[in-house]
Amino acid sequence: MPRKLSQITGVLPALVTPFDENEAFDEGRMRTVVDFLIRRKVDGLYVTGSTGEAFMMSPEERKRVLEVVMDEVKGRIPVIAHVGAISTHLSIDLARHAEKVGADALSSVPPFYWGFSQDQIVSYYTDITASTGLPMCVYNVPLAGLFGFDMIKRLAQIKGVEGIKYTASTHHDIMRIKTEIGQDFVLYSGADEMAMSGVAFGADGIIGSFYNTIPEVFIDLFAAAKAGDIEKARALQEVGNAIIFFALARNPIAAIKRSMAWQGADAGYCRKPFGNFYDAASEEKLKAEFRAFKAERGLTGVNFLDAI
Repeated sequence: MPRKLSQITGVLPALVTPFDENEAFDEGRMRTVVDFLIRRKVDGLYVTGSTGEAFMMSPEERKRVLEVVMDEVKGRIPVIAHVGAISTHLSIDLARHAEKVGADALSSVPPFYWGFSQDQIVSYYTDITASTGLPMCVYNVPLAGLFGFDMIKRLAQIKGVEGIKYTASTHHDIMRIKTEIGQDFVLYSGADEMAMSGVAFGADGIIGSFYNTIPEVFIDLFAAAKAGDIEKARALQEVGNAIIFFALARNPIAAIKRSMAWQGADAGYCRKPFGNFYDAASEEKLKAEFRAFKAERGLTGVNFLDAI
């Protein structure tokens, strides 16, 4: 039986998708990455989202990625399958497949590109959510178009919509969502660099890109923030943010994948037009930059930095 969304809390990496040097999905690397993250004690996985390069893949590739992830997870932790697309028809097909292979919940960006009306967006989520028995987590993200608070309240009224992935800087609305929509409406804070404030304002979990490579930082941060130890949470957020902003200037998803490889979980490469570190010289240059950064900031206890 699938879990309720309220049972999926804590730290959930927005899972990377490993591709090989020829941009083909690499099943072996995917299995290694999943096992690596489970051993690192993450609380769940968010699959084929933005970090997973979903919109670089065909629907059949997205299905295969989820199949491999589910087979490797084997029920050890919950999995949220992102099924977002512009077409309701395509999203329903992905949603039904996700249910068939055992995903615990669905998530989706709103349909984008054509500037759909609020009624059309509500219809999109209503149709997808009605197509399966899985709970839906709507996705508030600048890349696809942010929802206003009234729109979030409207989406929360759809049968089966049980939560939201909130990737926006207006964290005052996190508290408002919990107060006006309800404490049982699950909220995931989606901005890595604002994880502490997300949890402090009431988020039930955090979903983010950098939890693939520095999960230890955010697992400790989440626990500290939940315990009310804001001083510790802030110190961990400062470490995380230093790494995030340094990586953002260096092909961030590719940098995440390479830094995972330095820890023994080779996450492969990105699909173009994303940049990559294909050759030994470019990867060594990235390592050297991270070494200098580590020394300059005096960072300790970060696994991938200690590994280089």
